[in-house]
Amino acid sequence: MRPILNSATKIKRLASTPGEPAGIRPDLAVLLAQRAQPAEIVAVADPDLLTQRARQLGLPLRLERLNPGEQPRIHRPGTLGVRPVSLAEPAQPGRLNARNAAYVLETLRQATELCQKERCAALVTGPVHKGIINEAGIAFSGHTEFLAELTHTSRVVMMLATPGLRVALATTHLPLREVADAITVGRLREILNILHRELGARFGLPQARILVCGLNPHAGEGGHLGHEEIEIIEPVLKALREEGMRLIGPLPADTAFTPPQLAQADVVLAMYHDQGLPVLKHMGFGKAVNITLGLPIVRTSVDHGTALDRAGSGNIDAGSLEYAIDIALQLSQGLSS
Repeated sequence: MRPILNSATKIKRLASTPGEPAGIRPDLAVLLAQRAQPAEIVAVADPDLLTQRARQLGLPLRLERLNPGEQPRIHRPGTLGVRPVSLAEPAQPGRLNARNAAYVLETLRQATELCQKERCAALVTGPVHKGIINEAGIAFSGHTEFLAELTHTSRVVMMLATPGLRVALATTHLPLREVADAITVGRLREILNILHRELGARFGLPQARILVCGLNPHAGEGGHLGHEEIEIIEPVLKALREEGMRLIGPLPADTAFTPPQLAQADVVLAMYHDQGLPVLKHMGFGKAVNITLGLPIVRTSVDHGTALDRAGSGNIDAGSLEYAIDIALQLSQGLSS
């Protein structure tokens, strides 16, 4: 359910980055601009890109340049605030262009700065194409890592949420052969501390129940299928339980993601990307949101990719973006549950 506005509600301004300019996120920005929104939305993007995509979709769009000194105002359907950032070359729907990779990262830099300077209450990001950014000669593994570096944050946690399930990750965008080496005592302890703290501060769960997956099949089968559970995961959980955290596990992933186990948990901590996210996306694709925990700003994102084949077609679903906006707004007000 979308946040309810009343006369006592303070209007928030959210910064939004359209991500890969050849993908569907510019289309979604235009589509959502047509609808009532519970906050002022500002696109940090190339105005010509937004105008062109609105024309292709046959939708009206009036762009209003952001004046950061003005107070946020309620969104008016058919309009969209914009913080102009110029593309290197005009973007064609569905056609990647490495020359525009720097543009994508510049929109993120400027949007993050707006949030850090408290001109915007939160950042809602669109999907990017990691491959084309790397082809442009820019080392980039994902939003989560880039925003951590940009804000000088030593450790962040990637968490996806859909109604009824939250999944956080101990590692994010790593090749599978590197995952085991990345699961260290120090890293896992930091991840769990951030998760515990943020669930309390932002989600109203000061005694959050965190269900922790093992790394190996059967959670290592007592050391017969791997030693990470015995040598790393179990000692960390034991130490943090003694500090007062409510931790369950480590459990095999195929046990953790069963209804009886999920019923007793507020969040599942998966050890790697494809251990946890397929379950969440199966459960709530199109109604899920990516949240970066541990940043000094609120950041949410859609749960889907660039969908290059649908760009400019009008065959798009804005459900995930609407959910990302709603959660960003709630987190900026400390209301998310």
